[in-house]
This record gives sequence, C-alpha cells and structure tokens, in this order.
Amino acid sequence: MTPFLQVVWTDDVTGRPGYLVIDRLGRGVSSGGLRMRAGVTLDEVADLARGMSRKEAIAYEPGLAYQPLGGAKGGIDCDPLDPEATGMLHRYIAAMKPLLATYWATGEDLGLRQESIEEACHAAGLRTSIDAVLPLLDDPDTALKRLDAAFAVTVDGIGLGDLAGGCGVAESALTALDRLGIRNPTAVVQGFGSMGGATARFLARAGVRIVGVADADGLLTDPGGLDVEALLRARDPFGRIPGEKRPRDGWLDVDCDLLIPAAVSYCVGAAEAPRVRARLVVEAANVPVTPEAERALAARGVVVVPDVVANSATNSWWWWTLFGDIPADADAAFAKIRSWMRRVTTEIMSDPGRTPREVAHDLSDRNMAAGR
Repeated sequence: MTPFLQVVWTDDVTGRPGYLVIDRLGRGVSSGGLRMRAGVTLDEVADLARGMSRKEAIAYEPGLAYQPLGGAKGGIDCDPLDPEATGMLHRYIAAMKPLLATYWATGEDLGLRQESIEEACHAAGLRTSIDAVLPLLDDPDTALKRLDAAFAVTVDGIGLGDLAGGCGVAESALTALDRLGIRNPTAVVQGFGSMGGATARFLARAGVRIVGVADADGLLTDPGGLDVEALLRARDPFGRIPGEKRPRDGWLDVDCDLLIPAAVSYCVGAAEAPRVRARLVVEAANVPVTPEAERALAARGVVVVPDVVANSATNSWWWWTLFGDIPADADAAFAKIRSWMRRVTTEIMSDPGRTPREVAHDLSDRNMAAGR
C-alpha cells in the first residue's frame, strides 16, 4: 500500500538527509518515533512506519478512550555522538513543524532521548512532540499534566517512561516461555539502552538468568548470570557499559533459551540465523529479524514474537496515560501492560499452523479494515 506521505529532507548545514514516512492516518493523525543513526534510509523508515500502523491497530481495545492512530516514522542520518547531532535534530524538527503540528505525533527511538526531542520541539515553537494528537482530547491541559506526572515517576532510580517498554517485552517473553514449556530460562539481551536495560531488569526479577548482554562496544557473558542491577547503575546515557568485553557480534553464539534483540533493525539476517541458539526470539527492537531469517528460524522450530506486539507497550502506555485510561502511577501502568501483553501474546501463539507474526498481522489487518 502506498504511504499517505513521504518526505525527504536535506540538512542545509551538513548536507545529510532526514526522512519522514506517514504510512496511514487513524482519527486524522499518526504516531511513530524519531530515530537517529548514521546510514538510516528511506526504505528503513517506510518499513518502520508500516510496522507502526500494525502496532497501533493491534492496540485496539473496545471501551477505552484511546483508540488507535495511524502509523509513521522519522529518521535522521547522523551518528548520535556526532558534534552536529543536536543541531541537525533541531533543524529537522523545525522543518517538520507543520506536520508535527497536524499529522505526526512522535517520541524517542533509536539514538534519541525524549528530552532531546522535546527541547527541539520547544525551540521550534511547538508545545510538545505530540501536538498533532491534542485536538482529539477533551481537556489537553489536564491530559498533558497527567503525562508529565507519569514521566516524573521513577522506580528504583529509572523513569517510568524508560520502564514501560521493557515491562511489555519481558511480559511477552515470559508468556511465550510459559507457552513453550521452557523452565528456568536463560536469556541474552542485545542492546542495553532504555528498552534493553528495562527488559533485562524485568526478566531478571522474574527469575530469568541473564547470561549475556551486548552493548555498542562489546559483549559481557556469565553462564551463572550477570548482575543486571549493577550493569544498569554503570551504563552511560547511550546504554554503554564500562569494562573489558568480548567482541559484540558474539551475542548470537551464546547458549540461551531466549534471545532479545533490543538495538538496531535487521541485525538477524539470513547469514546470522544459523548462529541463533535460542528456542525463542522476542523482538524488542523494531524489525531486527529479516523475513528470510525468520523463515529459516521457523524451519528449525525457533519461535519469533514480532515487534508489533512485543515492543508495543511504550507506545500504548503513552496513549493510555494521555487519554486517561490509566493514572500516572507505576503500579497501574505495569498492571495494564502485563495484562494486555499476556492476552495478545497468548492470542498470537495460539495457532500452531501459523507463525506469531502471521497471526499478529491478521489481527492488525482486521482492525484496520474495520476502520479502527
């Protein structure tokens, strides 16, 4: 299906490109994060925008004030550590201001933090990064205060906004492990930023032994289980852990029951699939497993829980909170995320003749066809 809108932008300072793809509208607007990484492409952003449409459609739940939006994604071709990164983000947001004001609500994704995006939006004269959604609210001021209050909540030193997504990934993984009959599981997490770090914390607290963690620089392993809390305290704002490590590409070779790719897209392709030793892959990142790799894994009996379900909790938590379906409270957020994730993960794993992704796509297609 042809996207509703594609924008290719060229930065007049660095000459580097940025992209926005609005895949479709729902209730007149779209939702999807903004990522920053060197080498990001229009095709990648379009793929991610299609995934966001499915993610939004899957979130349909009768009776809630939040009803699904359309899907979108933004991308900036710049290394987040580049000295030009902040300036390029501000110029990109300024260029996209008309669309951010009307059609596109965005938030943090790979390489960017929410506070950096909000700062750029304020500099451009926008109230928030989600201005496009505010006309759907009966009382935008109260709704935004509730969302601000939720982002101010911390649990054991980590913000609720950084924990919501990981809670969802972990609950999806735990549900899948239970359905597969895997007891006393071990796990490897690739990526230790907000999503990977929170996922590792929730898994470890549920009794999963984390035997490997990979960051951008390397790999830490311990068959007896890593001290996740110590690693969380030591990591920097980009999810890097200090200390001596093994080469980072060895994360696929670690023996484990559960593999959590929580960093870059397309990191498990046809060449990498034979190295996967886990029985279960749960996609915390956006599209980390290519279709070719997923077919190869399925032929070996490896189950892949797709990103459109597994990593959807951050997106849904934002909207549940903003629209008033849950209060600005950690316990309420975790309870809602866990119950919703258990239900949907169970549903997509209930057809032995089809993969979880196939069932998830059917579910999102039915909801989109119904105009939701």
